[in-house]
Amino acid sequence: MTGQAWRRALLAASEATQRGLPVFPIGRAKFPAIRSAHREDPPGTPRCRGECGRLGHGVHDATDDEQRLGVLFDAAPYATGYGIACGRGDAPLLGVDLDRKNGVDGVDALALLAAEHEFVVPDTIVIATPSGGLHLWFAGPAGAEVPNSAGRLAPGIDVRGYGGYLVGPGSWTRHGIYRVAEPRPVADIPPALLALMTRVPEPSAGPMPLARHRPPSALVGLIEFVLQAPEGELNNRLYWASCRAFETGLDPEAVTRALINAAVHCGHPERAAARTVASARNAPARNRR
Repeated sequence: MTGQAWRRALLAASEATQRGLPVFPIGRAKFPAIRSAHREDPPGTPRCRGECGRLGHGVHDATDDEQRLGVLFDAAPYATGYGIACGRGDAPLLGVDLDRKNGVDGVDALALLAAEHEFVVPDTIVIATPSGGLHLWFAGPAGAEVPNSAGRLAPGIDVRGYGGYLVGPGSWTRHGIYRVAEPRPVADIPPALLALMTRVPEPSAGPMPLARHRPPSALVGLIEFVLQAPEGELNNRLYWASCRAFETGLDPEAVTRALINAAVHCGHPERAAARTVASARNAPARNRR
């Protein structure tokens, strides 16, 4: 099955490159399928996004060149799918991930958001996820700096911008196959929705805790521990670092944001990182080991 899934993934990824989409191989867990080129770098080494010329930089390996794609898949024999890099080029792909599980419905949430801010969600290509969710693809304007986010616009709505990626249709994962649900051209993103994606959150009332401005050395060290995670250990390190961080007495919201940002910086999907950090935060102290 692995060989068959690999061939199917390569074929689907190749079709994506023909549409000008930058792609890279992923495994059944939806993480990059090529081991990090810098897993043995000593702590403190500046982070590389492919400048070294080697393979193994997650979403930064993504290419729309078929020959280069073949090289990537040859280096990833256990790939079963592909990721599509977001936020690149003159018409950057932006993803709106609508969850429909665990008591939330991102489809309804997006409809309410559109009504509140007076915009129409245009017809665009829609990808169905194995869990019942939907991925809506949009084209952004050149130079749009859209950050990745999870649940910031509304519960059940995640955003994929630069540095993030969408699982491509035809990918096989642990939970099933991603499929095209509505095969349409990619629509331009509504300006009002783009404004919501790029809006800077208003600061909370009152002075911010000092820890938010200048994290103590304990938190800095834990963030570095996550950033230096070898391939395959990122989620374990994130959980361990989160447990330790919540034991320090630091502002839990600041800890949560800092650790999720570190994990996303390493290529961890933001929603999955948020779940891991939340699991550590909610774990009884005796279980944080």
